[in-house]
Amino acid sequence: MSPLVILLIFSVCLAAIVVELGYAVFSPADAARKRINRRMGASENKKTNQKDILIQLRKERGLDSEGKLLLPLIWLNRLIVQAGITIGIKKLAICYVLYLAFSTLIILFLTFTPIYCVLALPFTAVGIPLFLLRRRRNKKLDAFGLQLPEAIDLITRGLKAGHPVPVAVNMVAREMADPIGTEFGMVCDEVTYGSDLVTALNNLYDRVGNTELPLLIASVSIQATTGGNLREILEGLSSVIRDRMKMNRKVRAISAEGRISAMILSGLPVLLLGALKLFAPDYYVGIWNEELTYWLVGILLIWLGIGNAMILKMVNLKF
Repeated sequence: MSPLVILLIFSVCLAAIVVELGYAVFSPADAARKRINRRMGASENKKTNQKDILIQLRKERGLDSEGKLLLPLIWLNRLIVQAGITIGIKKLAICYVLYLAFSTLIILFLTFTPIYCVLALPFTAVGIPLFLLRRRRNKKLDAFGLQLPEAIDLITRGLKAGHPVPVAVNMVAREMADPIGTEFGMVCDEVTYGSDLVTALNNLYDRVGNTELPLLIASVSIQATTGGNLREILEGLSSVIRDRMKMNRKVRAISAEGRISAMILSGLPVLLLGALKLFAPDYYVGIWNEELTYWLVGILLIWLGIGNAMILKMVNLKF
């Protein structure tokens, strides 16, 4: 590895450490501890009414003031909303342009060949951002799913105490942390300003995408149309969601071997090639001038992708 590449890696790591230290020193940690969730923190300003806070939270998430998607690419806008990014579409677009320019300059600095920047665009411009958005969305979904049974139990306790359903839902918004606190707070605000509870819960499902939420929506919708004891329904629903979570964890534990096998089989050729380039750089020097080499490498990558897709299909069980 050349000294220039080592210096570049060291510089990037040093910059990351400086950013982390600066955030740790200058971030308002005391104020963050006092805020239960983002919505409650925005409500600390007495001069701002709740409707303005609702509009602000919508715009931060990539929605318009009415709660509708802004971008013509609906799937991308929904992915941004469900990822829980709170800087808004315009700032996110600026960050994306800066990232793309920086990554292109890095590739050009390392290779000194503009064609490599063009070849890397599918990964830097599309692949990596989508991967990061999906990863952030999955982390938020996991956190929301862990909080959902507790939130339903809190609603059930509120109904036992004699509170109406909107007041019981508002208890979740006031007493639980993000992500579920702010999300249920937006549900309460939508109900306050004219929306019915079922519509507000459907909007919650669109913003979050959790697979357990349709059960809650169906329970509330059935109770609203046909009547019944909502408290007993929610008690059973909480138990069902917890059982589904236990089953999901068991399935992930059982299928962990397959996922690790896919990671090892995918990473082993790259690690082997890197080791050969490091310890024996002339080992494959004679084959890179042959056109057949690139065809064979492409076919091997395709087969590797097909194998990984089959393994992930077998271990990724949905129920």
